[in-house]
Amino acid sequence: MKVVILCGGQGTRIRDVADNIPKPMIPVGPAPILWHVMKSYAAHGFTEFVLCLGYKSHTIKEFFLNYQAFTSDFTLTLGREKAIDYHGDHDESGWKITLAETGLDSLTGTRVKRIAKYLGDDQDFLLTYADGVADIDINALVDFHRGHGKLVTVTGVRPPGRFGELGVEADGSVREFNEKPQATGGCISGGYFVCNRKMLDYIGDDNVMLEQDPMRKVVADGQLMVYRHDGFWQCMDTYRDYTLLNDLWNADRAPWRCW
Repeated sequence: MKVVILCGGQGTRIRDVADNIPKPMIPVGPAPILWHVMKSYAAHGFTEFVLCLGYKSHTIKEFFLNYQAFTSDFTLTLGREKAIDYHGDHDESGWKITLAETGLDSLTGTRVKRIAKYLGDDQDFLLTYADGVADIDINALVDFHRGHGKLVTVTGVRPPGRFGELGVEADGSVREFNEKPQATGGCISGGYFVCNRKMLDYIGDDNVMLEQDPMRKVVADGQLMVYRHDGFWQCMDTYRDYTLLNDLWNADRAPWRCW
């Protein structure tokens, strides 16, 4: 089963972190957040990826074209017949990555439609964004999808709180202060979809957001199910998100690290 990752957006809300690289390439610890997303899928046995590229796509291509050099020691012999001798290997050996140009200004639905030819004969495919990490059990998600028989499964997560939460007693005394709590009610889409390829029929030829008309039509036809995930999930939309993820990684407390 292929893992389709949306990597083409411009990330305008996080330009204060880096405006010279695409959002998927913003680092968390030693590597881009895109790498963290891919590592989490690979840890569950899914190592065939289709990256939907757009804004500054050359940066993502260069990263993977030079991956061996970025991750290994090597000896370089200069001269007319230049030779490179890599020392050792890396844990990502065997990953198969298709880097697909899906348009600079394409919206998410159009990007997914344009990579249909790379899905092969697979009936289902995994789909997510390149800017969110979680401790989701991907195999359990896939099993859930196959069990209900609908076209699309979306992972529902509790949105992280944006403000400090006070636990207050009746007399006004404070019993707890939570700096960034999880919201207690409702859930939002956390990405991490599983889709039957028939879902592509809901995406027309116009430039469309997957999360708008196509998904509304899927819902109207009773073809969308939610997989509840109450564990860790965090997107990287702002500088504060960037700082949080890096602090967790640097403190060796990254909940999404399952490799």
